[in-house]
Amino acid sequence: MTHYLYLHGFQSGPQSLKARETRDFLAGCGQSHAFSAPQLSPYPATAIAQLAGWLTTVREPVVLIGSSLGGFYATHLAERFRLPAVLINPAIYPEHDLARFLGPQHNPYTGEDYVLTEQHMAELQAIRPERLHAANYWLVLGTADEVLDWRVAACHYRGARQTVFNGDDHRLQRWPQCLPGLLPLHGRVPAAY
Repeated sequence: MTHYLYLHGFQSGPQSLKARETRDFLAGCGQSHAFSAPQLSPYPATAIAQLAGWLTTVREPVVLIGSSLGGFYATHLAERFRLPAVLINPAIYPEHDLARFLGPQHNPYTGEDYVLTEQHMAELQAIRPERLHAANYWLVLGTADEVLDWRVAACHYRGARQTVFNGDDHRLQRWPQCLPGLLPLHGRVPAAY
């Protein structure tokens, strides 16, 4: 049985609509036990350590699903642990995208107050994979993403399976249309490394 690990984006959480849609879809397929969506630390190195620790304990095959910043994390983990990943409007250069958020922050999902620093931007740079195995990724993009330029991701993951929704936004309203595509990823063997 495959386990689906959902990684939320910046200032989000496991209660986000995409996470709930994914959880509900898998539950409807009788796989509610095969879904996890942990609340990630707002600090990159801590979040990656949290996820890597979980991945070293799981026994079944894992498919990563990452949204925005979670897509960046999923890319790091996919390369490190040789896992397939579905990336929803993924961040490519989060150390640049998040630089404008340096300073005090408040996560509306958790109520947590925290501070982002230059050190955290360096942590993001440190986990960028040197190379990508494009065959292991399914990229899902919206051309009207108001947060990230979808073309940057399309170019970055050249050679990966790509689904591009014309006019869809960062939230990706049409994500539920993609959910049946998760099931064929069950037991998928990653490309050779």
